[in-house]
Amino acid sequence: MLRKLIAGNWKMHGEQAWTIKPAGFDGMFKAADRSHLDVLICPPFPYVREMFAASASRNILTGGQDCHALEKGAHTGEVSAEMLADCGASYVIVGHSERRAAGDTDADVHVKAMAAKRAGITPIICVGESLAQRESGDANNIVGAQLAGSVPECLTDYVIAYEPVWAIGTGKVASVDDIKDMHVHIRGIAGDTIRILYGGSVKPGNAAEILSTENVDGALIGGASLNMADFAAIAKAA
Repeated sequence: MLRKLIAGNWKMHGEQAWTIKPAGFDGMFKAADRSHLDVLICPPFPYVREMFAASASRNILTGGQDCHALEKGAHTGEVSAEMLADCGASYVIVGHSERRAAGDTDADVHVKAMAAKRAGITPIICVGESLAQRESGDANNIVGAQLAGSVPECLTDYVIAYEPVWAIGTGKVASVDDIKDMHVHIRGIAGDTIRILYGGSVKPGNAAEILSTENVDGALIGGASLNMADFAAIAKAA
C-alpha cells in the first residue's frame, strides 16, 4: 500500500497571517499521530517561504500551485520551479484544470513537470474530464490522452491527481464507482509505484469513503483545506 498524501490547494486565497494555520492543524492532528501519511499545503506563491518556515517543524510539507517551464528569463509574472524549491517547496501542482482552462496544454504540463524534476521537487500532475466528456463515455480516453501528453517518460517521482472538472468547486462529487473505475484505469497506465490522488469537492463528510476506495492514495483538496478543522478531519480519515 502506498503512503497516503493529503494535499491542500489554497488557490488564490489567504493572507500573510494565514501562515500560522499549520500550528492550528498540528494542534488538532499531532505529527506523531500522522506518521503514516504526508500532509501538504500549497499556498499562493508570496506565502510559500513563510509557510515552509511555519510548517517544516510540524511535519507539514509546502508546495507551489504552478511553475514556469524555464529556470529564469524575461517572463513577467511567472515563477520557476527553482524559485519554489528555494522557498522550501517540495511539491508543485501542474496541469490543474483551472490552469488548463486558462490555456495550458498537455505539452505545457509536460515541460512544467520536467522543470519540477530539474529543480528537485515532485510534480503533482492533474488530469480529468469535463461533464460532457464523462456523459459521452469518453472519460477514460480523455484521461489516458492527458497522461500520455503530460507525463514525461523519464519521470519516476511524481504524483497524479484525478480531478473530474465538473466536480471541482461545484459541490458535486463523482460516485465511488466512478472514482474507483478511473483510478483503476490510471493505475493500469502509471503502474503500482505512483500515488494517485482524487480531487473534487472532498469534504470531511465524504473523505473516509473516498479515501478507502481502491487505488485512491490521497486527496487534492481545495476549499476544505482553507479551514484547518475540516482539513484535519479529512487527513484523519486517511
